[in-house]
Amino acid sequence: MTRRATFLHTLENAVASRGVALLGVCNVTPDSFSDGGQFEGEEAARARVDTLIAEGAAMVDIGGESTRPGARPVPAETQLARILPVVRYASSRVCVTVDTTNPRVAEAALAAGAHAVNDVSCLADPALASVVAAAEAGFILMHARGPQEKMAGFSQYPEEGYGSVVDDVLAEWSAAARRAEAAGVPRSALVCDPGLGFMKSARQSAELLRCTDAIVARAGVPVAIGASRKSFLVALGGEAPAGERLGASLAAALWAAQHGAAVIRVHDVRATAQCLAVHRALAATGELTAARKEVPRA
Repeated sequence: MTRRATFLHTLENAVASRGVALLGVCNVTPDSFSDGGQFEGEEAARARVDTLIAEGAAMVDIGGESTRPGARPVPAETQLARILPVVRYASSRVCVTVDTTNPRVAEAALAAGAHAVNDVSCLADPALASVVAAAEAGFILMHARGPQEKMAGFSQYPEEGYGSVVDDVLAEWSAAARRAEAAGVPRSALVCDPGLGFMKSARQSAELLRCTDAIVARAGVPVAIGASRKSFLVALGGEAPAGERLGASLAAALWAAQHGAAVIRVHDVRATAQCLAVHRALAATGELTAARKEVPRA
């Protein structure tokens, strides 16, 4: 089975059985916005992978470069030293996506066993698509504008930066998707991530989340939502440090799942899985009760 087939099979099975695929976050970095340094080092990262799998992650997203606002690019050699041992370990146990915008890092990670690339740059480097195509891998393509080191203060991004944020994001994402297809990535390998929090104000990110169903209807491919612990949630649910936004993150995950997202990228897998499972059970009970009421009595 090719990398792409494994990625798509995992995604389809998770959606069929649980309604959504949970993509667990494994940041092997010293400076990620909510868990920087927690899983740095091979032993800690391996333990994190095992925990994510045990808690119900269908896939694990491994990254060696922070994408927090204002983060500086990390050299390929440094990224590879951080992630390759973890990718090799994880890929024999679970479907792995590698969180990178660097073609060299992506190529090495795919060779080490990763099944898909998670690109948060909206294909800023066209060579990345060629790497994905050559490796027959999956491709989570996230909308963004500009390099990540210019994201500082993104929650105050000028509102005039977008017209209709949904229309603009989908138009720009679609243009990147066409470039990926031209490089040999089949559309069936693509997943659309609208990029909540990336070069968008809190209001714009909230609007994209609110319109998950519209994005699902118009993207033409599965949609991934990454709202976990992000600062735009503070504008909706009240001030809290990144590590204390579980309630807000669960609400966002539930909303995304209810409105058709196929992939939800999360830090707190167990809590998210429980939240979604209870909701599914209650919804199924409600449907069963309604059906019973409709059965005519003899």
